[in-house]
Amino acid sequence: MIAAALLLSGEACAQPSSGGPLSLFDGTFTGSFSKGSQAAPSPQRPATSAQAQAAPAASSAAPPWSGEDGASGHPLMTASAIREAAANFENCVAAMWPDAARRNISQQSFQHFTAGLEPDLRIMDLMDSQPEFTKSIWDYLDILVNDNRLAKGREILAKYKPQFDAVEKAYGVDRYTIAAIWGIESNYSTQMGDRSVLQSTATLSCIGRRQKYFRDEFLSALEILHRGDLRPEQMRGSWAGAFGPTQFMPTAFKRYAVDADGDGRRDVVDNPADLIASTANNLKKDGWQPGRSWGYEVVVPPGFNYMLADRAKAMTIAQWEHLGLKRADGQAFPHAGDKAYLLAPAGAEGPGFLMLQNFRVIMKYNPAKAYALAIGHFADRLRGGSPFVQPWPRQERELSRAERLELQQLLAQRGFYRGTPDGQFGGQTREALRGFQASIGAPADGFASSDVLERLRGR
Repeated sequence: MIAAALLLSGEACAQPSSGGPLSLFDGTFTGSFSKGSQAAPSPQRPATSAQAQAAPAASSAAPPWSGEDGASGHPLMTASAIREAAANFENCVAAMWPDAARRNISQQSFQHFTAGLEPDLRIMDLMDSQPEFTKSIWDYLDILVNDNRLAKGREILAKYKPQFDAVEKAYGVDRYTIAAIWGIESNYSTQMGDRSVLQSTATLSCIGRRQKYFRDEFLSALEILHRGDLRPEQMRGSWAGAFGPTQFMPTAFKRYAVDADGDGRRDVVDNPADLIASTANNLKKDGWQPGRSWGYEVVVPPGFNYMLADRAKAMTIAQWEHLGLKRADGQAFPHAGDKAYLLAPAGAEGPGFLMLQNFRVIMKYNPAKAYALAIGHFADRLRGGSPFVQPWPRQERELSRAERLELQQLLAQRGFYRGTPDGQFGGQTREALRGFQASIGAPADGFASSDVLERLRGR
Protein backbone atom coordinates (compact mmCIF):
# COMPACT_ATOMS: atom_id res chain seq x y z
CA MET A 1 0.00 0.00 0.00
CA ILE A 2 2.07 2.80 -1.34
CA ALA A 3 0.27 5.86 -0.14
CA ALA A 4 -0.16 4.21 3.16
CA ALA A 5 3.53 3.79 3.27
CA LEU A 6 4.00 7.45 2.59
CA LEU A 7 1.73 8.34 5.42
CA LEU A 8 3.52 6.18 7.86
CA SER A 9 6.86 7.32 6.73
CA GLY A 10 7.77 10.37 8.59
CA GLU A 11 6.36 12.44 5.88
CA ALA A 12 2.86 12.18 6.90
CA CYS A 13 2.52 14.19 9.99
CA ALA A 14 -0.22 16.58 9.22
CA GLN A 15 -2.90 14.00 8.96
CA PRO A 16 -2.84 11.48 11.67
CA SER A 17 0.82 10.93 11.89
CA SER A 18 0.08 7.38 12.42
CA GLY A 19 3.01 5.35 13.04
CA GLY A 20 6.61 4.74 12.67
CA PRO A 21 8.59 4.90 9.54
CA LEU A 22 6.77 2.33 7.48
CA SER A 23 7.60 3.90 4.19
CA LEU A 24 8.70 2.86 0.82
CA PHE A 25 9.59 6.47 0.26
CA ASP A 26 10.68 7.97 3.54
CA GLY A 27 12.97 10.92 3.33
CA THR A 28 12.22 11.50 -0.29
CA PHE A 29 9.33 13.82 -0.47
CA THR A 30 8.54 15.85 2.56
CA GLY A 31 9.23 18.50 4.92
CA SER A 32 8.53 16.81 8.17
CA PHE A 33 9.65 13.39 7.22
CA SER A 34 9.37 12.08 10.65
CA LYS A 35 6.22 10.31 11.25
CA GLY A 36 8.55 8.10 13.07
CA SER A 37 9.44 11.02 15.28
CA GLN A 38 5.78 11.25 16.16
CA ALA A 39 4.36 14.64 15.61
CA ALA A 40 0.97 15.08 17.19
CA PRO A 41 -1.67 13.38 15.09
CA SER A 42 -4.14 15.31 13.11
CA PRO A 43 -7.57 14.16 12.23
CA GLN A 44 -7.45 12.43 8.92
CA ARG A 45 -6.03 9.14 8.03
CA PRO A 46 -2.93 7.66 9.66
CA ALA A 47 -1.59 5.05 7.69
CA THR A 48 -3.10 3.71 4.73
CA SER A 49 -4.45 5.26 1.73
CA ALA A 50 -3.65 4.16 -1.71
CA GLN A 51 -3.36 0.49 -1.85
CA ALA A 52 -1.44 0.71 -5.09
CA GLN A 53 -0.71 -2.34 -7.17
CA ALA A 54 2.86 -2.37 -5.99
CA ALA A 55 1.93 -4.17 -2.80
CA PRO A 56 -0.90 -6.49 -1.80
CA ALA A 57 -3.44 -5.61 0.82
CA ALA A 58 -3.16 -7.20 4.23
CA SER A 59 -5.07 -10.42 4.59
CA SER A 60 -5.83 -13.22 7.00
CA ALA A 61 -2.85 -15.04 5.51
CA ALA A 62 -0.48 -12.30 6.70
CA PRO A 63 2.48 -13.51 8.73
CA PRO A 64 2.17 -13.50 12.52
CA TRP A 65 3.85 -10.99 14.79
CA SER A 66 7.63 -11.39 14.75
CA GLY A 67 7.85 -11.30 18.53
CA GLU A 68 10.65 -8.74 18.29
CA ASP A 69 11.14 -5.26 19.72
CA GLY A 70 9.89 -2.45 17.49
CA ALA A 71 12.44 -0.47 15.52
CA SER A 72 11.26 2.84 17.01
CA GLY A 73 12.81 1.99 20.37
CA HIS A 74 9.68 3.22 22.16
CA PRO A 75 9.24 1.52 25.55
CA LEU A 76 5.70 0.46 24.65
CA MET A 77 7.05 -1.25 21.52
CA THR A 78 9.36 -3.69 23.27
CA ALA A 79 8.39 -7.33 22.87
CA SER A 80 7.76 -7.69 26.60
CA ALA A 81 5.54 -4.60 26.72
CA ILE A 82 3.56 -5.84 23.71
CA ARG A 83 3.03 -9.25 25.29
CA GLU A 84 1.98 -7.72 28.58
CA ALA A 85 -0.50 -5.38 26.90
CA ALA A 86 -1.86 -8.21 24.75
CA ALA A 87 -2.50 -10.29 27.84
CA ASN A 88 -4.56 -7.42 29.23
CA PHE A 89 -6.38 -6.71 25.95
CA GLU A 90 -9.81 -7.91 27.04
CA ASN A 91 -9.70 -5.78 30.19
CA CYS A 92 -8.45 -2.79 28.22
CA VAL A 93 -11.37 -2.98 25.79
CA ALA A 94 -13.88 -3.44 28.61
CA ALA A 95 -12.45 -0.40 30.38
CA MET A 96 -13.47 1.78 27.43
CA TRP A 97 -17.17 1.25 28.12
CA PRO A 98 -17.58 4.47 30.18
CA ASP A 99 -16.06 6.48 27.33
CA ALA A 100 -18.38 4.73 24.89
CA ALA A 101 -21.39 5.50 27.07
CA ARG A 102 -20.45 9.19 27.08
CA ARG A 103 -20.70 9.03 23.28
CA ASN A 104 -24.26 7.68 23.56
CA ILE A 105 -23.28 4.18 22.49
CA SER A 106 -25.67 1.72 24.12
CA GLN A 107 -24.31 -1.03 26.31
CA GLN A 108 -25.98 -3.54 24.01
CA SER A 109 -24.09 -2.15 21.00
CA PHE A 110 -20.83 -2.01 22.93
CA GLN A 111 -21.09 -5.61 24.04
CA HIS A 112 -22.25 -6.78 20.61
CA PHE A 113 -19.49 -5.12 18.61
CA THR A 114 -16.66 -5.88 21.04
CA ALA A 115 -17.60 -9.49 21.70
CA GLY A 116 -14.80 -11.82 20.67
CA LEU A 117 -12.32 -9.09 19.75
CA GLU A 118 -8.73 -10.28 19.87
CA PRO A 119 -5.56 -8.28 19.27
CA ASP A 120 -3.84 -8.40 15.89
CA LEU A 121 -0.21 -8.24 16.96
CA ARG A 122 1.10 -8.30 13.40
CA ILE A 123 0.19 -4.60 13.41
CA MET A 124 3.08 -3.95 15.79
CA ASP A 125 5.56 -5.00 13.11
CA LEU A 126 3.80 -2.88 10.51
CA MET A 127 3.76 0.16 12.78
CA ASP A 128 7.49 0.02 13.37
CA SER A 129 8.70 -1.28 10.02
CA GLN A 130 11.93 0.30 8.78
CA PRO A 131 12.51 -0.20 5.06
CA GLU A 132 16.08 -0.47 3.84
CA PHE A 133 15.40 1.34 0.58
CA THR A 134 12.98 4.01 -0.53
CA LYS A 135 11.35 4.76 -3.88
CA SER A 136 12.01 7.88 -5.86
CA ILE A 137 9.20 10.33 -6.50
CA TRP A 138 9.23 9.52 -10.22
CA ASP A 139 8.83 5.81 -9.50
CA TYR A 140 5.97 6.65 -7.15
CA LEU A 141 4.25 8.73 -9.82
CA ASP A 142 4.83 6.03 -12.45
CA ILE A 143 3.06 3.50 -10.24
CA LEU A 144 0.09 5.63 -9.30
CA VAL A 145 -0.54 7.64 -12.47
CA ASN A 146 -0.65 5.09 -15.26
CA ASP A 147 -2.72 4.40 -18.36
CA ASN A 148 -4.83 1.66 -16.79
CA ARG A 149 -5.79 3.78 -13.83
CA LEU A 150 -6.53 6.76 -16.07
CA ALA A 151 -8.81 4.64 -18.24
CA LYS A 152 -10.68 3.38 -15.19
CA GLY A 153 -10.94 6.93 -13.85
CA ARG A 154 -12.57 8.11 -17.05
CA GLU A 155 -15.05 5.23 -16.79
CA ILE A 156 -15.89 6.24 -13.22
CA LEU A 157 -16.39 9.87 -14.21
CA ALA A 158 -18.79 8.83 -16.98
CA LYS A 159 -20.64 6.22 -14.92
CA TYR A 160 -21.32 8.55 -12.02
CA LYS A 161 -21.66 11.80 -13.95
CA PRO A 162 -24.95 12.80 -12.24
CA GLN A 163 -23.37 12.36 -8.81
CA PHE A 164 -20.27 14.33 -9.79
CA ASP A 165 -22.46 17.06 -11.33
CA ALA A 166 -24.44 17.39 -8.11
CA VAL A 167 -21.35 17.44 -5.93
CA GLU A 168 -19.55 20.08 -8.00
CA LYS A 169 -22.65 22.27 -7.74
CA ALA A 170 -23.12 21.73 -4.00
CA TYR A 171 -19.51 21.81 -2.83
CA GLY A 172 -17.53 23.56 -5.56
CA VAL A 173 -14.92 20.80 -5.54
CA ASP A 174 -13.40 19.66 -8.81
CA ARG A 175 -14.69 16.24 -9.89
CA TYR A 176 -11.33 15.23 -11.32
CA THR A 177 -9.63 15.65 -7.97
CA ILE A 178 -12.26 13.50 -6.25
CA ALA A 179 -11.86 10.85 -8.95
CA ALA A 180 -8.08 11.02 -8.56
CA ILE A 181 -8.31 10.46 -4.80
CA TRP A 182 -10.63 7.51 -5.38
CA GLY A 183 -8.23 6.03 -7.91
CA ILE A 184 -5.04 6.50 -5.94
CA GLU A 185 -6.46 5.56 -2.53
CA SER A 186 -8.03 2.27 -3.55
CA ASN A 187 -7.53 1.77 -7.30
CA TYR A 188 -11.24 2.47 -7.69
CA SER A 189 -12.48 0.28 -4.86
CA THR A 190 -10.45 -2.78 -5.85
CA GLN A 191 -7.78 -2.48 -3.14
CA MET A 192 -9.21 -1.12 0.09
CA GLY A 193 -7.56 -3.43 2.60
CA ASP A 194 -9.29 -6.30 4.37
CA ARG A 195 -8.49 -5.94 8.05
CA SER A 196 -11.32 -5.32 10.49
CA VAL A 197 -11.31 -1.64 11.42
CA LEU A 198 -12.64 -2.52 14.88
CA GLN A 199 -9.94 -5.12 15.48
CA SER A 200 -7.16 -2.88 14.21
CA THR A 201 -8.17 0.21 16.15
CA ALA A 202 -8.90 -1.82 19.28
CA THR A 203 -5.44 -3.39 19.04
CA LEU A 204 -3.80 -0.01 18.63
CA SER A 205 -5.91 1.45 21.44
CA CYS A 206 -4.51 -1.04 23.92
CA ILE A 207 -1.07 -1.97 22.60
CA GLY A 208 1.87 0.04 21.34
CA ARG A 209 2.88 3.66 21.24
CA ARG A 210 -0.19 5.37 19.78
CA GLN A 211 -2.88 4.28 22.22
CA LYS A 212 -4.45 7.67 22.99
CA TYR A 213 -4.81 8.55 19.33
CA PHE A 214 -6.28 5.20 18.32
CA ARG A 215 -8.66 5.06 21.28
CA ASP A 216 -10.53 7.96 19.68
CA GLU A 217 -10.55 6.07 16.37
CA PHE A 218 -11.85 2.89 18.03
CA LEU A 219 -14.64 4.69 19.87
CA SER A 220 -15.54 6.59 16.70
CA ALA A 221 -15.78 3.26 14.84
CA LEU A 222 -18.19 2.03 17.51
CA GLU A 223 -20.26 5.19 17.07
CA ILE A 224 -20.52 4.58 13.33
CA LEU A 225 -21.70 1.02 13.87
CA HIS A 226 -24.11 1.94 16.68
CA ARG A 227 -25.69 4.64 14.51
CA GLY A 228 -26.11 2.14 11.68
CA ASP A 229 -24.31 4.07 8.95
CA LEU A 230 -22.17 1.04 8.14
CA ARG A 231 -22.08 -2.65 8.97
CA PRO A 232 -19.01 -4.33 10.48
CA GLU A 233 -18.29 -6.18 7.25
CA GLN A 234 -18.12 -2.84 5.43
CA MET A 235 -15.59 -1.47 7.87
CA ARG A 236 -12.57 -3.31 6.59
CA GLY A 237 -9.42 -1.54 5.53
CA SER A 238 -5.84 -0.84 6.41
CA TRP A 239 -4.08 -2.01 9.54
CA ALA A 240 -4.38 1.52 10.92
CA GLY A 241 -8.15 1.72 10.44
CA ALA A 242 -8.72 3.66 7.21
CA PHE A 243 -11.55 2.19 5.16
CA GLY A 244 -13.60 2.68 2.03
CA PRO A 245 -12.67 3.70 -1.52
CA THR A 246 -11.28 7.07 -0.42
CA GLN A 247 -9.92 5.78 2.89
CA PHE A 248 -11.66 7.55 5.74
CA MET A 249 -10.43 7.15 9.28
CA PRO A 250 -13.38 6.74 11.70
CA THR A 251 -12.84 10.23 13.16
CA ALA A 252 -12.70 11.74 9.66
CA PHE A 253 -15.90 9.91 8.78
CA LYS A 254 -17.62 11.55 11.73
CA ARG A 255 -16.52 15.00 10.59
CA TYR A 256 -17.05 14.77 6.86
CA ALA A 257 -19.39 11.93 5.88
CA VAL A 258 -22.74 13.03 4.43
CA ASP A 259 -25.94 11.29 3.41
CA ALA A 260 -26.13 12.56 -0.15
CA ASP A 261 -29.08 10.47 -1.32
CA GLY A 262 -31.22 10.89 1.79
CA ASP A 263 -31.54 7.20 2.65
CA GLY A 264 -30.67 7.82 6.31
CA ARG A 265 -27.20 6.28 6.15
CA ARG A 266 -23.80 7.79 5.40
CA ASP A 267 -22.36 4.95 3.39
CA VAL A 268 -18.91 5.90 2.09
CA VAL A 269 -18.13 2.29 1.16
CA ASP A 270 -20.84 1.04 -1.19
CA ASN A 271 -22.90 4.15 -2.01
CA PRO A 272 -21.25 6.24 -4.75
CA ALA A 273 -23.36 9.32 -4.03
CA ASP A 274 -22.36 9.36 -0.37
CA LEU A 275 -18.75 8.52 -1.20
CA ILE A 276 -18.31 11.32 -3.74
CA ALA A 277 -20.14 13.91 -1.63
CA SER A 278 -18.30 12.99 1.57
CA THR A 279 -14.91 13.25 -0.11
CA ALA A 280 -15.91 16.62 -1.57
CA ASN A 281 -17.17 17.80 1.82
CA ASN A 282 -13.81 16.89 3.32
CA LEU A 283 -11.92 18.97 0.75
CA LYS A 284 -14.35 21.89 0.99
CA LYS A 285 -14.09 22.08 4.77
CA ASP A 286 -10.31 21.98 4.49
CA GLY A 287 -10.35 25.15 2.37
CA TRP A 288 -10.78 24.11 -1.26
CA GLN A 289 -10.88 27.04 -3.68
CA PRO A 290 -13.43 26.44 -6.46
CA GLY A 291 -12.23 27.01 -10.00
CA ARG A 292 -8.57 27.08 -9.06
CA SER A 293 -5.74 24.69 -9.91
CA TRP A 294 -3.59 22.83 -7.39
CA GLY A 295 -0.44 24.26 -8.97
CA TYR A 296 1.77 24.51 -12.04
CA GLU A 297 4.84 22.75 -13.36
CA VAL A 298 7.49 25.45 -13.82
CA VAL A 299 10.91 25.86 -15.35
CA VAL A 300 13.36 27.14 -12.77
CA PRO A 301 16.11 29.33 -14.27
CA PRO A 302 19.83 28.51 -13.95
CA GLY A 303 21.49 29.97 -10.89
CA PHE A 304 18.22 30.12 -8.95
CA ASN A 305 18.44 30.41 -5.17
CA TYR A 306 16.86 27.16 -4.02
CA MET A 307 16.71 28.41 -0.46
CA LEU A 308 13.45 29.98 -1.70
CA ALA A 309 12.02 26.52 -2.41
CA ASP A 310 10.27 26.29 0.93
CA ARG A 311 6.63 25.88 1.91
CA ALA A 312 7.01 28.75 4.37
CA LYS A 313 8.19 31.14 1.62
CA ALA A 314 5.05 31.73 -0.40
CA MET A 315 4.96 34.61 -2.86
CA THR A 316 2.58 35.81 -5.54
CA ILE A 317 2.79 34.27 -8.97
CA ALA A 318 3.89 37.67 -10.26
CA GLN A 319 6.81 37.68 -7.82
CA TRP A 320 7.87 34.20 -8.93
CA GLU A 321 7.70 35.35 -12.54
CA HIS A 322 9.94 38.27 -11.65
CA LEU A 323 12.48 35.72 -10.37
CA GLY A 324 12.46 34.03 -13.76
CA LEU A 325 10.05 31.12 -13.25
CA LYS A 326 7.87 30.22 -16.23
CA ARG A 327 5.21 27.59 -16.82
CA ALA A 328 6.72 24.48 -18.37
CA ASP A 329 4.00 24.25 -21.02
CA GLY A 330 4.66 27.82 -22.20
CA GLN A 331 1.23 29.11 -21.20
CA ALA A 332 0.65 32.23 -19.14
CA PHE A 333 -0.23 32.01 -15.45
CA PRO A 334 -3.97 32.76 -15.18
CA HIS A 335 -3.96 34.50 -11.79
CA ALA A 336 -0.84 36.57 -11.12
CA GLY A 337 -1.98 37.49 -7.62
CA ASP A 338 -2.32 33.93 -6.33
CA LYS A 339 0.06 32.97 -3.55
CA ALA A 340 2.23 29.90 -4.17
CA TYR A 341 5.33 28.21 -2.86
CA LEU A 342 8.00 26.44 -4.86
CA LEU A 343 8.47 22.69 -4.57
CA ALA A 344 11.53 21.05 -6.13
CA PRO A 345 11.03 17.40 -5.14
CA ALA A 346 14.03 16.13 -7.14
CA GLY A 347 16.27 19.12 -6.58
CA ALA A 348 17.79 21.36 -9.23
CA GLU A 349 18.01 18.50 -11.75
CA GLY A 350 14.26 17.88 -11.78
CA PRO A 351 11.11 19.85 -12.52
CA GLY A 352 9.83 22.59 -10.25
CA PHE A 353 6.24 23.20 -9.16
CA LEU A 354 4.44 26.25 -7.85
CA MET A 355 1.92 25.01 -5.30
CA LEU A 356 -1.34 26.86 -4.65
CA GLN A 357 -3.95 26.69 -1.89
CA ASN A 358 -5.62 23.58 -3.30
CA PHE A 359 -2.34 21.67 -3.08
CA ARG A 360 -2.25 22.53 0.62
CA VAL A 361 -5.80 21.19 0.90
CA ILE A 362 -4.78 17.88 -0.70
CA MET A 363 -1.88 17.79 1.76
CA LYS A 364 -4.42 17.96 4.59
CA TYR A 365 -6.12 14.90 3.13
CA ASN A 366 -2.83 13.06 3.11
CA PRO A 367 0.27 15.00 4.19
CA ALA A 368 2.79 13.49 1.84
CA LYS A 369 4.04 15.80 -0.87
CA ALA A 370 4.50 12.95 -3.34
CA TYR A 371 0.93 11.84 -2.71
CA ALA A 372 -0.48 15.34 -3.19
CA LEU A 373 1.55 15.81 -6.36
CA ALA A 374 0.24 12.49 -7.68
CA ILE A 375 -3.35 13.54 -6.94
CA GLY A 376 -2.95 16.90 -8.65
CA HIS A 377 -1.25 15.42 -11.70
CA PHE A 378 -3.71 12.53 -11.95
CA ALA A 379 -6.61 15.01 -11.83
CA ASP A 380 -5.04 17.05 -14.62
CA ARG A 381 -4.55 13.93 -16.74
CA LEU A 382 -8.19 12.90 -16.20
CA ARG A 383 -9.15 16.40 -17.30
CA GLY A 384 -7.24 15.83 -20.56
CA GLY A 385 -3.92 17.38 -19.59
CA SER A 386 -0.50 16.18 -20.68
CA PRO A 387 2.25 14.39 -18.74
CA PHE A 388 4.83 16.54 -17.02
CA VAL A 389 7.02 18.34 -19.54
CA GLN A 390 10.43 18.21 -17.87
CA PRO A 391 12.34 14.98 -17.25
CA TRP A 392 13.07 13.55 -13.82
CA PRO A 393 16.70 12.76 -12.93
CA ARG A 394 16.15 9.05 -13.39
CA GLN A 395 19.86 8.42 -13.33
CA GLU A 396 19.78 9.16 -9.62
CA ARG A 397 19.31 6.31 -7.19
CA GLU A 398 17.66 6.52 -3.81
CA LEU A 399 19.95 6.22 -0.82
CA SER A 400 19.60 3.18 1.40
CA ARG A 401 18.68 3.65 5.03
CA ALA A 402 22.30 3.04 6.03
CA GLU A 403 23.41 5.73 3.58
CA ARG A 404 20.79 8.16 4.84
CA LEU A 405 22.00 7.57 8.37
CA GLU A 406 25.60 8.10 7.27
CA LEU A 407 24.67 11.32 5.48
CA GLN A 408 23.12 12.71 8.66
CA GLN A 409 26.15 11.66 10.70
CA LEU A 410 28.52 13.35 8.26
CA LEU A 411 26.41 16.50 8.26
CA ALA A 412 26.52 16.47 12.06
CA GLN A 413 30.31 16.05 12.07
CA ARG A 414 30.60 19.15 9.87
CA GLY A 415 28.32 21.14 12.14
CA PHE A 416 25.34 21.37 9.80
CA TYR A 417 22.98 18.88 11.46
CA ARG A 418 22.01 19.11 15.13
CA GLY A 419 19.40 16.42 15.35
CA THR A 420 19.75 12.76 16.22
CA PRO A 421 20.71 10.74 13.12
CA ASP A 422 17.96 8.23 12.46
CA GLY A 423 18.01 7.61 8.70
CA GLN A 424 14.78 9.58 8.21
CA PHE A 425 14.88 12.86 6.33
CA GLY A 426 12.77 15.71 7.62
CA GLY A 427 12.98 19.47 7.42
CA GLN A 428 15.97 19.60 9.76
CA THR A 429 17.96 17.24 7.56
CA ARG A 430 17.08 19.19 4.43
CA GLU A 431 18.13 22.46 5.99
CA ALA A 432 21.43 20.93 7.05
CA LEU A 433 21.92 19.53 3.58
CA ARG A 434 21.21 22.92 2.03
CA GLY A 435 23.76 24.50 4.32
CA PHE A 436 26.40 22.02 3.21
CA GLN A 437 25.51 22.43 -0.47
CA ALA A 438 25.78 26.21 -0.18
CA SER A 439 29.18 25.87 1.52
CA ILE A 440 30.58 23.98 -1.48
CA GLY A 441 28.99 26.19 -4.10
CA ALA A 442 26.36 23.65 -5.22
CA PRO A 443 22.66 24.47 -5.70
CA ALA A 444 21.19 24.44 -2.19
CA ASP A 445 18.19 22.32 -3.18
CA GLY A 446 18.27 19.94 -0.21
CA PHE A 447 18.15 16.90 -2.50
CA ALA A 448 19.99 13.94 -1.02
CA SER A 449 21.78 12.54 -4.05
CA SER A 450 24.54 9.95 -4.08
CA ASP A 451 26.85 12.73 -5.33
CA VAL A 452 26.18 14.83 -2.23
CA LEU A 453 26.96 11.84 -0.05
CA GLU A 454 30.24 11.35 -1.87
CA ARG A 455 31.09 15.03 -1.38
CA LEU A 456 30.38 14.66 2.32
CA ARG A 457 32.66 11.66 2.43
CA GLY A 458 35.35 13.87 0.94
CA ARG A 459 35.67 11.88 -2.24
